Amino acid sequence: MATADGPARRARREASVFEHMQSENVQEWDRTMATFSHARYELPDGRVVDGREDVLRYWIEGRTAVPDQRNELIRLEHVDEARVLIHFWLRGTPVATGDPFEITLWALYDFDGNDLMTNERVYRDRPTVDQIQGRVTTDGRPAAPA
Repeated sequence: MATADGPARRARREASVFEHMQSENVQEWDRTMATFSHARYELPDGRVVDGREDVLRYWIEGRTAVPDQRNELIRLEHVDEARVLIHFWLRGTPVATGDPFEITLWALYDFDGNDLMTNERVYRDRPTVDQIQGRVTTDGRPAAPA
């Protein structure tokens, strides 16, 4: 059931996703970090990057390998009261090969009560209901009990 604050909450969360994506594109990591109450990524291969320092290292290492990496929103949807799902383009040119890439990915953002992100889960394909609910990991394994 949606609360009276539903439309305003959705707008704040959308703004947070837009700020997150835009600040990643220009590599303004303080802005990106400010979209989280707890910085955490769950990646398509099952790796988890947890905590401010590890997430910052992940961003910097990624942009060292692909300095022009950028994202572009395809679609955004609110899948429930606590999560926003996006479909997006990821583009860039790895330094090691010089060959540009362009792929589509999905990201699921979990939010806290203050409309800040607590997690970004990245998927190669649209996540299943079990993945959205946290019962299955980003790489398809059963999730550990909370």
